[in-house]
Amino acid sequence: MVDQTIREGAHQTAQAAHGAPQEGLKELANFITLLNDFFHDIPFIHFLHQWENVVFSLIAGLFLVVVSFFAVRKKTLIPGPLQNALEYAVESLENMVVGIIGPRGKAYVPFIGTLFLYILTQNLMGLIPGMKAPTSNLNTTIALAICVFFYVQGIGIRQNGIFGYIDHLMGSPRDIVGWIMVPLNFPLHILEEFIKPMSLSLRLFGNILGEDSLIAAFVGLGIMALSFIHSPIGLPLQLPFFLLSMLLGTIQALVFSLLTTIYISLMLPSSTHGTE
Repeated sequence: MVDQTIREGAHQTAQAAHGAPQEGLKELANFITLLNDFFHDIPFIHFLHQWENVVFSLIAGLFLVVVSFFAVRKKTLIPGPLQNALEYAVESLENMVVGIIGPRGKAYVPFIGTLFLYILTQNLMGLIPGMKAPTSNLNTTIALAICVFFYVQGIGIRQNGIFGYIDHLMGSPRDIVGWIMVPLNFPLHILEEFIKPMSLSLRLFGNILGEDSLIAAFVGLGIMALSFIHSPIGLPLQLPFFLLSMLLGTIQALVFSLLTTIYISLMLPSSTHGTE
């Protein structure tokens, strides 16, 4: 299965190198793609292929559920490696959120922490042979950004009230100049609220797709380098980029979560913001 995955990616890269028509950047083939190539006449396999991003997103969620279950199943005073790692992650995320929002930020740690771990898991899935990073698809990142959008707007309405929420969108005018600027500030702030999730989704999508496509390209080049001796494997030219992809995947998950925290902080009343 691993060899087939690598050779499929190499085949796609070779097609691009020889000028074959391509729809866009290519990634290494995953196990659903391979199943569809061999059993495309089976309706269930075709269904999985059409919804493969949803399938891999569900796999990421299931993985986090299983890991969390085993981490907290037998909590001890002296934690084991898995419990210790999970507690460290939660504590670090809580410190980040509280450092930006203030003490009331603890209420938003579950959402932001889950968001970070979920995106991180999806980002790193593309490094596993036969798997795919769902965040390399724009549909997945837009869905995540939409969740953040409604969550942030809900917090704004709940914490400020409907009139306070509208006042926030108007720029919180408190003098004659502020009220004069309302016709300009109000549409700009509404537009800003829609631009925020769009920037989140495009940034995450572009970076993860670029990383996975780069790895696929070097896998193809590694196989092509030994094609003259008909070797079933190629040079591991992609290995140096694995560590880089792990680092960038973590950074992208952190950036997404950090910006979400900032958006929540900006939506809260000024009295609830953390001190500088």
